[in-house]
Amino acid sequence: MFVKSLAIVATLCIGSGALAETIEVKMLNKGEEGTMVFEPAYIAAQPGDTIRFISTDKGHNVESIKGMLPEGVEKFKSKLGADFDLQVDAEGVYGIKCTPHYALGMVALIQVGDAVNLEDASTVKQKGKAKKRFVPLFESVQ
Repeated sequence: MFVKSLAIVATLCIGSGALAETIEVKMLNKGEEGTMVFEPAYIAAQPGDTIRFISTDKGHNVESIKGMLPEGVEKFKSKLGADFDLQVDAEGVYGIKCTPHYALGMVALIQVGDAVNLEDASTVKQKGKAKKRFVPLFESVQ
């Protein structure tokens, strides 16, 4: 009986992990939307997915934006020029910036499941070109 129960638990664990996706986002000096961009800049994900930020062009990083994370999610910041994996478990929107290029508009928005913190995240004041780039990103939220 114990062995059978263990096999069932193992199957469920393997099966649930298979549903999670890895979504790749490039960090670029120049992309389809101009200079200093995450591509794509809007990411729709589900709880359990991993967002893999790829340092395609060196000199970029990934950092959470204060006030733009779902409740209970801890802030994060990657090293400059390094790839970074972010597992998203909490539903809501996650505001992302490249620290050295934030004022130049290098931002991204991740929506995980329901956008439960959309109102709070959309009222965070943005700097420079980031303010303009966030407009279409928030319009993409479903």
